[in-house]
Amino acid sequence: MAKKILITEDEKPLAKALELKLQKEGFDAKAVFDGAEAVAELKRQKYDLMLLDLVMPNQDGFATLEAIKNAGIKLPIIVSSNLSQEEDMKRAKELGAVDYFIKSDTPLTEVVSSIKKYL
Repeated sequence: MAKKILITEDEKPLAKALELKLQKEGFDAKAVFDGAEAVAELKRQKYDLMLLDLVMPNQDGFATLEAIKNAGIKLPIIVSSNLSQEEDMKRAKELGAVDYFIKSDTPLTEVVSSIKKYL
């Protein structure tokens, strides 16, 4: 059975590219485009890992991490963001992220390798 990955990314072309790349690697990947939608999806269905952007409309990644924690949902969350400040990385990890990538500096293959490491 393929591992399920939820991609939460408001940049639709990037979300679709990640979804296709992960599906090609044998994962069951689904993209949603804002944090509130992601939390609703995690309550609806069990996922093995989540890839999370921080800067999104409606509900940002930090609020999403808090909502997941408050809902008692347990899964590894990898943050993929263009926020490169040390305090953003620290805050994301304090809220439960297991890893943090700077989108503009990280090729998709590296993201896929990290996902495999946590699964």
